[in-house]
Amino acid sequence: MNKPKIITLMGPTASGKTAVAMALYERYPIDIISVDSALIYRGMDIGTAKPTKEEQQKYPHKLIDICDPSESYSAANFRQDAIVEIETTLNNGRIPLLVGGTMLYFKALIEGLSPLPAANSEIRQQIEEKASKLGWQAIHEQLKKVDPIAADRIHPNDPQRLNRALEVYLISGKSLTELTQDSGEALPYEIMQFAIMPEDRAILHQRIEKRFLQMLEQGFEQEVKTLMQRTDLHTNLPSIRCVGYRQMWEYLQGDTSYDEMVFKGICATRQLAKRQITWLRGWKQPITWVNNDNFDVIFDHLLSSE
Repeated sequence: MNKPKIITLMGPTASGKTAVAMALYERYPIDIISVDSALIYRGMDIGTAKPTKEEQQKYPHKLIDICDPSESYSAANFRQDAIVEIETTLNNGRIPLLVGGTMLYFKALIEGLSPLPAANSEIRQQIEEKASKLGWQAIHEQLKKVDPIAADRIHPNDPQRLNRALEVYLISGKSLTELTQDSGEALPYEIMQFAIMPEDRAILHQRIEKRFLQMLEQGFEQEVKTLMQRTDLHTNLPSIRCVGYRQMWEYLQGDTSYDEMVFKGICATRQLAKRQITWLRGWKQPITWVNNDNFDVIFDHLLSSE
């Protein structure tokens, strides 16, 4: 019996994924499911390059605006939600098109997740209290003793991931590295994987700079000012650590100049794109590469395999 087909369209930030998804929606019976850890947040529209309200009405995207910026949302949450949306789309006789640049979400969805222990707020608080007294470098040193591989992968200035890695060990007595060697359940679908990227990296860099400057013109500064008025948001939250938001937040706090914020925001976005490309280059499953001009190959590929 043939498995139902789903399509993934991956790519670095500013590579044109959303435009391709919308063009495909015009022509084929697809539902767009967002695979983006920044687009999940409500009230964070400009700095995430979220499709406009008009675009979303014309080309509906699932899994956009599903979280408040104060909430945490994991790869496990995403996998659960994405499977519900995939099933709904398939039951409606349509084709799921999963589009985005959060490679960890794609990996969790396609390969399954390791059986990690649930978060424990008490242990998290203990780790945070220790970090506030001794600094996150001390937490990094502690992690290095119990899980050197994870410590090598996680930067000392990444409190969220440091906390989680140490928390997993303190709860289970096993390292994150040990536990993640067991993957969870794979998806029961035939997955057709595509990725989009300009052939010339310089073009991607130009697009990133142009888009960041456009965000500033569209009112990105005011968007972050509005977020700063809330008492429950701070720079250790995943939402505020999103590329661009952290740099704008630092500027509005008076920690950097405007020009420095612009420079750092563009550099951080380029670094994100570089990490995404590295993930894609090392992707285990076969990927068909497309660009903004030849994306019809996605459906040629699909129809020829019927």
